[in-house]
Amino acid sequence: GGRMEVLEEKEEEEQREEEELKVLEISAKLQDLETEVSTEQVCVPSDVPNFDWSSADTSQLPSSYRTNSLKEKKLLHIADHFLQQYTHLCPDRKPLFLHPVNECGVEKFVSTTVRPTLLPYTELYHWDGCASFVSDYLTMEPLKSPITPPSSLYSPTTILKYQRGNCFDFSMLLCSLLIGAGYDAYCVHGYATREICTLDETLELCPLLRKPQEVPKEGMKKKSSKYRVKPPPDLQSKFELQQEARKKAEAEAAQKNKEKEEEKVTEVEKPKRDPLYGLRVHAWVLVLSGKREVAETFFINPFTGNSHSTMDEHFLGIESVWNHRNYWVNMQDCWNGCKDLIFDLGDAVRWEIMLSGSNKPLQLFPDAEEEKELSDRDTDDMEKEEEDTSSDMPPSWVAPIQISPREFETRCSQGRKVILYKKAKLEKWAPYLNGNGLVKRLTIYADLDCTEVVEVREWFKNREDMLDMREVNKQTQLTTEYFSPGHLLSLKAHTYTSLEPETEHTMEFYNEARVDGLQKRVENANEMTEYFLGRDDFLHVRHMEFGKRGKKIHLAGTRTDINSRPIVQITERFHRNLEKPADEDVAERIFLMAEETIHLIYHLKDKYITASKKDFFKAAERDRKGNEIIMTPEMCITYQAGSSEKDTKLLHLYKLLQELTEEEKQLKKQVRQSEAEVLNILKIRENEERAVKLSVSIYDTERNEKRRQQYEAMKKAMEDEFPGQEEQDLDYLAPFLIQIGHREKMTKEQALRVRDDCLADFKRRLICKANIIQARFEKAVEELQKKDQWFQENQNQLSAEEEDDFLTRYSETTFHIHILALRLNREKQTAPQKYLALEEKLRKDPRLAEHLGHA
Repeated sequence: GGRMEVLEEKEEEEQREEEELKVLEISAKLQDLETEVSTEQVCVPSDVPNFDWSSADTSQLPSSYRTNSLKEKKLLHIADHFLQQYTHLCPDRKPLFLHPVNECGVEKFVSTTVRPTLLPYTELYHWDGCASFVSDYLTMEPLKSPITPPSSLYSPTTILKYQRGNCFDFSMLLCSLLIGAGYDAYCVHGYATREICTLDETLELCPLLRKPQEVPKEGMKKKSSKYRVKPPPDLQSKFELQQEARKKAEAEAAQKNKEKEEEKVTEVEKPKRDPLYGLRVHAWVLVLSGKREVAETFFINPFTGNSHSTMDEHFLGIESVWNHRNYWVNMQDCWNGCKDLIFDLGDAVRWEIMLSGSNKPLQLFPDAEEEKELSDRDTDDMEKEEEDTSSDMPPSWVAPIQISPREFETRCSQGRKVILYKKAKLEKWAPYLNGNGLVKRLTIYADLDCTEVVEVREWFKNREDMLDMREVNKQTQLTTEYFSPGHLLSLKAHTYTSLEPETEHTMEFYNEARVDGLQKRVENANEMTEYFLGRDDFLHVRHMEFGKRGKKIHLAGTRTDINSRPIVQITERFHRNLEKPADEDVAERIFLMAEETIHLIYHLKDKYITASKKDFFKAAERDRKGNEIIMTPEMCITYQAGSSEKDTKLLHLYKLLQELTEEEKQLKKQVRQSEAEVLNILKIRENEERAVKLSVSIYDTERNEKRRQQYEAMKKAMEDEFPGQEEQDLDYLAPFLIQIGHREKMTKEQALRVRDDCLADFKRRLICKANIIQARFEKAVEELQKKDQWFQENQNQLSAEEEDDFLTRYSETTFHIHILALRLNREKQTAPQKYLALEEKLRKDPRLAEHLGHA
């Protein structure tokens, strides 16, 4: 029996060994395959398709890159000792990523490679701006082996220089920027899915297409009270409720069947099984809650710049985390990915810290009261702990991280980046790279192979025509353009299929910038509708209908608009004017041109279901003989809601008809103006698209050629007008050197004479300046005394206004005297200092120093 057990154990061991060997063979084969797949998906710049890091220039790097300080050597010794203990206690776990070599082949501890930096760009003050910059600026390189961390880790400065790196390089740079911006950020060495590690977003929905999550509103729970009013009896039919419930159940069942069918279809879209699932190494950034008002701990994938919950299924485990102060090893089980991990780095059981100078990271107290409760002794201890930690961890060996404004603006390598999503493609460009101002384009496809285009969205910047965005629906051929405020014609949006006139157009305007308050205009071949907002006459809709054109007739002396579309009907709708009674406030008026009738419909009165109306039937103002036609009751049909009496006063109706006839003429002019405006807008938009102009800021000295030329012309004109003025102003010895003839070599006596003349002249100027101020001061005092004497003599004869005027002038003179006194005092105090300063300058002047040094 014992032999059988031994044999069975041997067989089991052999089977295990065979399985392990198979797994190793599979991983070895897949390593090359994964590298190829990853390389295919990398957006490699065209100028360096096969970039080799061994050709990187390291000759100009500082000495800290090539050597280790005593503190760094001590830290590497501590790290080796920590690694030995770790491998002894956890033999099943993979080796830690502690001190890879840098670009100069020198071992550097990972915490010292983090260089906290705050760059002077507003976008980089927030985590999402930092993340999007890093993901755009750097080109992704896959790890040489997808299941092991890299053997080297270059400095963020070198990574920025060559604009490329693996996930560890991305994370190091992003973590440096986030810590510099005040976030509690850490680099993470862990494991993730194939899609995350290889930057494969072809099964992900584009962020621009994701709908914002609706936050459900929790209803307030009402507390039960014995004094509450009894609810009314339920009068609903229970049978009807049962029938509705049955119908609902049937609909749900049908929906489930439909979802099952859709699931079968979407199985094709699901990622294929990954043999290296759980083994793929990845680096990302962890941001802990607390600092910078971060409410909840989250991850950032540096490749995409997107934030992820710590419960995200794509992140499968964590080996260690580190920042610029310390290094922590995760001791929690990751069988369920990162879902169950607790990110309390002060917990020594869950997180093994390397430098034990500080067991807990510095935490911020949420309330001021807790800060008060903290005793002075605890504060001192905390400060000592921080000092201990900083003394254990040497400063970063990396040179300061710098990004020029041009590099920050250009972003992507070569200024262009392409990202493939599920049924979508996103392209990004640097500003001013495209002549039409295009900075971003999203192409949406109907199929997974991205062959059938459904929609194209384009974003623009710096355009003089203020165009912001354009959407083109390839199925309906409908184009919608969106404009920023400031367009020449106050355009806000324009929807069209063609820029040809009298086709379907919808134009939206910034109504605040228009005198007529026009908000929107919709036009096609047969009609036009205008929508208004905030008008004094309460008009909000104007609708025009057009008829078909007749044959072109060219007559001498006729107007140019003889071939314009004939107006059939104009309808206007008005909001309620509360200053008028409802039955006198027109709600709608309709002008029928062909029938020569006008219909007025008034607003409804309270508790009425019918509105008052007036229908006018216009007749020719004069008959054939030229006699005026008198207004008759048949020419107007009136309905007054709530009253059976007819309005017999024809004079009132006649005046109203005359007013309406005049308004009809004005309306026709307004319609023709609207048509002309539409034609003008279409013409201007066509010209703007034909020759796109980009605006350049006056502060952009490189691109603003016009400003640069103006500045150079002004500078040249100044030089022509005052040649060598700057040199003359600076050369204070010129007037005195002229006297001795500008000799290259001068004697000691000449040098002393020049020095004495210069000092005497300067002293004379100082005295002269002080005398001028003194004279002005005495004159002002004398004037004040005269004014004071005159006021004393004439005080009783002055009016209140004259007295106020005198006091104002008196106070101005007093203030002027005060200023002169201050200036005089300052001149007296600074004169000796100015004299001594000039004497020192003369002694050091290269033309006089040879002789004055011996004086």
